[in-house]
Amino acid sequence: MNKIIIVTGASRGIGKEIAKDLAKKEYTVIANYNKSGKQAQELKEELEKENIKIDIFKADVSKRNEAQELVEYTIKKYGKIDVLINNAGISQIKEFTQITDEDWNNMINTNLNSVFYMTQETCKNMIHNKKGCIINISSIWGVVGASCEVHYSVSKAGIDAMTKSLAKEMGPSNIRVNSIAPGIINTEMNKNLSEKEINNIKEEIPLEKIGKAQDIEKCIEWLIEDEYTTGQVISINGGWGI
Repeated sequence: MNKIIIVTGASRGIGKEIAKDLAKKEYTVIANYNKSGKQAQELKEELEKENIKIDIFKADVSKRNEAQELVEYTIKKYGKIDVLINNAGISQIKEFTQITDEDWNNMINTNLNSVFYMTQETCKNMIHNKKGCIINISSIWGVVGASCEVHYSVSKAGIDAMTKSLAKEMGPSNIRVNSIAPGIINTEMNKNLSEKEINNIKEEIPLEKIGKAQDIEKCIEWLIEDEYTTGQVISINGGWGI
């Protein structure tokens, strides 16, 4: 039976590639976006040219009511949610002493609270159906921490802690919960890095290369179809941070 999949933050970066690749594999994908409406529509039209369907839905998932609207829309239209991929997120490089309350709250709301809201609303349907798969996109910085990205690192570490705790709680309901912690991936989020900075990072990575969004998508596809992996933080980083 076709799986119904919500991908948050799916209009650009890793989220866009995840949504696109899953739609091409004939999963039913609801691609969530907030501010990037033009990019979401372009994604939809791009796939339609290949006779591939994808659903797009605007919601600021850092707000409880809008996360709830996305979940309710999906259940009303498709009857269930099989997979939730919590990908929506932002980053910011800033010295710790310069981080404002607004910076902190924006980071926690967007990166961590959104996962809480979307997962809690989705779990109600999954518990009822006695099955489900939740995949959270965290970061290498949630595992090892990043200088000048304390608030970002905290938000991602929180996602990993939620993953492990929730996996224990949801296991009896046949709901699997896992995190993927990417290293540096060739997406818009890293466009601020210079060529020199990229090359310096490559020198620290055993595989000596930057990751691609497809590397993340392959792991996601495996987790969707897997039946016995839960509570894991899977590091896809070319060996960076060993």
